[in-house]
Amino acid sequence: MKELIETIVKPLVDFPEDVQVNVQEEDQRVTYQLSVNKNDMGKVIGKQGRVAKAIRTVVYASGSSEQKKIFLEIIE
Repeated sequence: MKELIETIVKPLVDFPEDVQVNVQEEDQRVTYQLSVNKNDMGKVIGKQGRVAKAIRTVVYASGSSEQKKIFLEIIE
């Protein structure tokens, strides 16, 4: 899943080397924290959050086979 997020986000940004995905696993929940360069934040979020919503949709759909709830957070 981490590789999927990186594959989606890196072509969108100007600084792909700054893209980091951290994973936090709990009992019934997996949280992926996406961190990008401050200058790329607008590109990842998109107008009215459309790009972020699309990324989350793909991640949630690919993780639907797992028994845990998946969350994607975009952090600075």
